[in-house]
Amino acid sequence: MADVFLPSLHGFAFDNGWPDQPALTLPTPFGDIGIGNAGGGLCGGMVFAALDYFLAGKDAGLDRPAAGDPLYKFIVSRLIDSWHVPAGVAQYYQWMSLPDGDHVIRLFNRQVTAERGLGWRTVRVQWPQIRKDLDRGLPVPIGVVTVASRSPKDLAHNHQVLAVGYESDGPRVTVRVYDPNRGRRDDIAIDMDTSAPAKPVRFEHNLGLGGRPVRGFFRAAYTPRTPAFADRERDTADSTAPETPVRSGSITQQAAGRP
Repeated sequence: MADVFLPSLHGFAFDNGWPDQPALTLPTPFGDIGIGNAGGGLCGGMVFAALDYFLAGKDAGLDRPAAGDPLYKFIVSRLIDSWHVPAGVAQYYQWMSLPDGDHVIRLFNRQVTAERGLGWRTVRVQWPQIRKDLDRGLPVPIGVVTVASRSPKDLAHNHQVLAVGYESDGPRVTVRVYDPNRGRRDDIAIDMDTSAPAKPVRFEHNLGLGGRPVRGFFRAAYTPRTPAFADRERDTADSTAPETPVRSGSITQQAAGRP
């Protein structure tokens, strides 16, 4: 395994721009959520699969697979894994519903924090966990919340990337990421000021979000799986990815991918 994950070397050679083709329907505690057609994106699956290849010391730089290809099935199954149903879906939904800064009320003439906002949860809770893994040389899949909403349909507007390193200058932190929407680029990052997490934290970024902001991010639950291919020789490689049981039905929109 290489020491450092570089998107230019270890990301997929194709980006998250998939043609319209059938994917899956995901049952969740909030009802059925469409996770394709694949034209909506497979970001979580690409993040998890790229990390699987990296940890296995294998090359993920394959040509874009067609629907039905073992690699395509592997990426889609890893997309489902990336949602960590039901807890992962519930976390996205909860964070979409939270304020950017802490919600403070007055009680008995004192200010009391009634609810922590996304700034505090990202900077004080999630970032230390992510940083600890990065300091150990382990890339970290992260869920990126981009919308404020209580509608489960808006889960589709969130995103997933892979944190691969960081730089800090006082309270200023820049998290370098592999973003499937941006392809094999080493200059993609999320920048944040950690000095006042109780207030709304401004996240500057160049992710492929179509102009949407980053409101906060959290460490996604990840368990490695054997990559679909051992090398570039697809015709002779044997896929080890098990099928993921899902419900059949009409596919309308990707619930965690590219908008």
